[in-house]
Amino acid sequence: MAIIVNLDVMLAKRKMRSKELAEIIGITTANLSVLKSGKAKAVRFSTLEAICKALDCQPADILEYQKD
Repeated sequence: MAIIVNLDVMLAKRKMRSKELAEIIGITTANLSVLKSGKAKAVRFSTLEAICKALDCQPADILEYQKD
């Protein structure tokens, strides 16, 4: 896939666990895991906004495009 999800990198930089982020943004840890693994087919802008707010980052810090 050409879209790389760097959520685990941002979590490490902010010293935050997935469970904590899931609670803050109001999604299950299972759904967050799907997003972190890059297996998600889509992400809602409201979820992306909540993640960026919680991690104090920009969408580009989380999502990256790489040519195949």
